[in-house]
Amino acid sequence: MSDTSRWLGFWAASLSLILVFAASATPIPLYAIYRATEGLTYAELSLTAVFYFISAIIALLSCGRLSNHVGRRPVVALALLLAALACGVLLEVSGVVSLILGRVLQGFSCGLASSAAAAFVTDNAPRRPGWLAPAVTSTGTMIGLTLGAVASGALVEHAPLPRMMPYLVITVALLLCLLLVWRSRETSPRHAGALASLRPRLALPQASRPLYPVACCIFIATWALGGFFQAFGPSLSTDQLGSSSALVAAVVFASYMAPSALGGPLGGRLSPHGAQRLGSVAFVVCVAGLLASLTAGTIGLFLLASACAGIAQGMVLSGSIRALLANAEPSERAGVFSVIFTTCYCGAAIPSLIAGQAARELSLPQVLGGYLALAVIACLVTLIAARDPARVTASAR
Repeated sequence: MSDTSRWLGFWAASLSLILVFAASATPIPLYAIYRATEGLTYAELSLTAVFYFISAIIALLSCGRLSNHVGRRPVVALALLLAALACGVLLEVSGVVSLILGRVLQGFSCGLASSAAAAFVTDNAPRRPGWLAPAVTSTGTMIGLTLGAVASGALVEHAPLPRMMPYLVITVALLLCLLLVWRSRETSPRHAGALASLRPRLALPQASRPLYPVACCIFIATWALGGFFQAFGPSLSTDQLGSSSALVAAVVFASYMAPSALGGPLGGRLSPHGAQRLGSVAFVVCVAGLLASLTAGTIGLFLLASACAGIAQGMVLSGSIRALLANAEPSERAGVFSVIFTTCYCGAAIPSLIAGQAARELSLPQVLGGYLALAVIACLVTLIAARDPARVTASAR
């Protein structure tokens, strides 16, 4: 594969991953509007997040290995088209049912992109720097969520047709990216077994399995907090921090997602297990800072703690993905990403479901305290059990 072809494929895959997740964040700044005009409750908004995560899990379980058989490009293209279709549904939100339907389509598109686009990124990534592909696959989702939320918030505040313009803009971007994907070179030739691959199955390479328990704890704790921001971010800015601006709601959400892009390169300077240990300690400290600042109602400290938590998240996610991919063959990458993101989405969905019910009786600071407890547990497991992938491979031999 020529360098030009490789770079085109890398950028097409990276933009696909980012834009699909940008589309999934587009409704978030509109949640306050939906609450005011459609009468949606905290529990209903949390339920939309749960349906989003569950549909992503279903896509990963059923289609996570599909790109190994039909090719990366068709599956990435399907993810982009489903994301565009979801935007069409969300143009007319008339209650919780239409919002859930749009979120289900977005979740399925994100599940497809999480495996196929992430594998496409890894297939096309340049050999140097070695941390580039793990950084994109671990933080591209967060970058996309950030861009989608902030752009949507700005359009809601300053553009005409605030309930429609964000979806129209992201739809155009998705379709342009689709053209770029179709000009890229396929990296996974077609072969038999596509129907059989739809049978739900999660599998890791033998050498990656001892590393999974620590990575699992990290994925759950970090994505759980991301689910908290998805479900309650707009409510935090309105009810706890005193702002009704859609753009401020987007900034609150993005304050956790965007800085994760810095964590990947920072973690790339460390060994995978070193990044896991340092990042998990930093993550606990930052979530504690989030709780303290939210209790005090101090928006500046809250945004600072959120940004630092995002950096720590990027570090531990990148380190964990590098560990699990260290000994995976190209044909195993889509399956590995399916395991990774299925774990991540479960980590976001289950706490979101519990938090949505708890929010009926507890304040948001009290709900956030549960997320801090989850982060502490993950940190303790990581400090005790994180291992060097190279030594795990050597001992397996």
